[in-house]
Amino acid sequence: MSTATVTLAAARSPGVALLSLRRRAPAAAPLRFPGLRVGSGCRHIAMASAAHARAPADPLPKGADLFFRAVISNMEKVYLSRNPTAKTILELVRSYDGDHICYDHLAFRTFGVNGYGINSLYEFFTDFGYLPREELRFPAKKLRALWFSPPTNGGYSGTGTYGPLPRIFISELLVDELTTQSQEIIHKYLKTSVNGNNHAALASTSGELTWEKLIYSDFQILSRESEYAACTLVNGYALNHATIATHRLESDIRNINKFNKFVEDNGFKLNSEGGILKVSPDGLLQQSSTVADSSLFTFADGITESIPRSYIEFAERLLLPQFKDLQDEEVKEYHRRDGFEVGNADKIFESTSKDQLTRTSA
Repeated sequence: MSTATVTLAAARSPGVALLSLRRRAPAAAPLRFPGLRVGSGCRHIAMASAAHARAPADPLPKGADLFFRAVISNMEKVYLSRNPTAKTILELVRSYDGDHICYDHLAFRTFGVNGYGINSLYEFFTDFGYLPREELRFPAKKLRALWFSPPTNGGYSGTGTYGPLPRIFISELLVDELTTQSQEIIHKYLKTSVNGNNHAALASTSGELTWEKLIYSDFQILSRESEYAACTLVNGYALNHATIATHRLESDIRNINKFNKFVEDNGFKLNSEGGILKVSPDGLLQQSSTVADSSLFTFADGITESIPRSYIEFAERLLLPQFKDLQDEEVKEYHRRDGFEVGNADKIFESTSKDQLTRTSA
């Protein structure tokens, strides 16, 4: 099949362009956007200015901004209701640092098949000014992801979901690359959703599945091949994790190493895959995360077992070399390292893995 070329100018929105492409392309076909070029493990949007390499979209009108923030706040409420670790850490940080918490990004997991992947959530964010930036691939996990930068939002007056708008990171499982048995299980449940993929953002605000609950034996089968698949089928479109931007804090824990010690000193277990601190090759993006919380889940056949829910991540973005001499009061977010790193993200995904969940050492 020839590769489809979709121009954003020809579509009502970037989301329509992606949706059109995905209807014509195989499951693992590259996502296409003008200026998107292949890099090392990811594909980048080429921007004109090095100093403002991630120039944001125009700001949202006040009404749209208030509505959008209300929606992501409801997504956050579902997330915190299921993840006591995240809720407690946010409270501890506010108690120690003051009310200065800003989110670096929010992340979602999806199934990359039949419209249930990245494109099921994509248009909600692009309709509110977000721009697609990079595609990242994780061949061993059979995943890919796309991240989006927020519109200009310098007029915020709060913190958290009412602070600077976060980046959005949406990943999808390349279902067609799984074994036939796993594919059949996933298709079986997605078929019961009918058109639920068209309402993924609504599902995320409610925490409800858009497909039928699965039976425990199907969960076990999927878990053996892809923990991502099993986790996504029981959690649906619910927010997978939120990320605190440590560099936006005002006390000593704005340094991520001190932040990690603060978290561990308060009794929480951090994801140790590849080391507690995940560092990009350029050294400018440093990340860590807790191990996911678990909770009891009653499967469709009446069996109740513990399942992984979500976790909370932490990120420090250091200054780009050309801005290293700026005074603190001069520094803006665009002066810092932007984007994501395949190596870091690959290890952060392990926060919901059985190996991390069952690890006893802190």
